[in-house]
Amino acid sequence: MLGAVLATGVALGFGASAGVGLAGASQMESRMARQQQELDQVRRQSQQEINALAARLGELQAQANRLNALGERLTEAGQLEDGEFDFQNSPGQGGAEAPRDMPLPELTSGLDDIERQFAASGRQLSVMESLLFDQQLENNAVPSRSPVRRSYITSGFGRRADPFGRGGQFHKGIDFDANVGDPVMSVADGVVSFAGTRNGYGNTVEVDHGNGYVTRYAHNSRLTVKAGDLVRAGQQVAKAGSTGRSTGAHVHFEVWENGNVVNPRKFLGDGRAPVARTGRG
Repeated sequence: MLGAVLATGVALGFGASAGVGLAGASQMESRMARQQQELDQVRRQSQQEINALAARLGELQAQANRLNALGERLTEAGQLEDGEFDFQNSPGQGGAEAPRDMPLPELTSGLDDIERQFAASGRQLSVMESLLFDQQLENNAVPSRSPVRRSYITSGFGRRADPFGRGGQFHKGIDFDANVGDPVMSVADGVVSFAGTRNGYGNTVEVDHGNGYVTRYAHNSRLTVKAGDLVRAGQQVAKAGSTGRSTGAHVHFEVWENGNVVNPRKFLGDGRAPVARTGRG
């Protein structure tokens, strides 16, 4: 009987010990499950913050691309030298101090500063683009080109001997060498104010540039525009010829400023129209 009692006590002790061990293991598993849940929540929050930063980074990259494209257009419009403003490569940077981990609030603050700088730069570049565009429109409305490609001046502006041998005369324009059928081009943007035949001038086109300037193209073989047409700088308005009072095919070009005829040579500053000694009429 004593042996039986001892055996029963030992069995009960082992059972109690096993029960306590199972309870401890269950508590540990529950604690680990809560820690895993907390860790998963921290991971989700961190990923959300990373996604938000990635979205802001994408927006900043898009703004940077827009500003780079705008800068390239302004560089081209402003005729700046190549390499003076390079929007393709990143500028060099440096620093002597050792790097350190950047806290999230500091990173977010830095992104806020960059976003504000991009917004300010975008507004400034947009204003500059508008000013350059207005300047370009104004320049296109001023005679500044030759009306004939690859030509030269055969008779200048002012007093000269009459090409028909009838004494002297005042030449109101300049004559460009041309072949019959060569394109005659408007030297600036404007509206065709006259397209027809004028006494002495033959087939004539006149373009009003809306800023006090009117240009005249005479002795043409054929006109390719009519009164009221809008023309752009470099657009063909006629075909060269020898109509009217003319000794041969050429383009007679005049510039009128506020109702007064002026020397067109001062508007041909590109050097594409060398002067010859012969005269046409």
